[in-house]
Amino acid sequence: MERILKVSDMINENFIIDIASDNKKNALNELLDVICKSPLITNCKKFRKAIFNREKLMSTGIGYEIAIPHARDKTVKDFVIAIGRKKEGLEYASIDDKPVKLIFMIGASDTQNKDYIKLLSRLVLRLKNKDFVNKLISAQNAVEMYKTIIEQQ
Repeated sequence: MERILKVSDMINENFIIDIASDNKKNALNELLDVICKSPLITNCKKFRKAIFNREKLMSTGIGYEIAIPHARDKTVKDFVIAIGRKKEGLEYASIDDKPVKLIFMIGASDTQNKDYIKLLSRLVLRLKNKDFVNKLISAQNAVEMYKTIIEQQ
């Protein structure tokens, strides 16, 4: 039976933060510190390397003030997502050269090929909804961001 992937099932409000850093590298490290608290990531050092190696290939700044750094690695047991927000934006080398305000970091097992692509496409589809993105950016806190994501299903 095919697995039904719901972004909201993979998000924990404790994995949603406001980013303090003013640059891409430090912002990614802040999110890595959060996502690595998940028991689904068995080796944070290797996962961190996978995220930065992916970023070297091509920026994961997809435009529209959004970045989706992601990596598949054998040290990840199943999907895990962390979200960072920088209301004023930060330089990220996005494809549209605009600052990024929302960062969705995704970790997956190296065996989750088809589901990985499905998850990325579902997330991008939701993030095309400008009202949804604006609600996330303007939310008062992580709890409100989490509720917005849950309601979007």
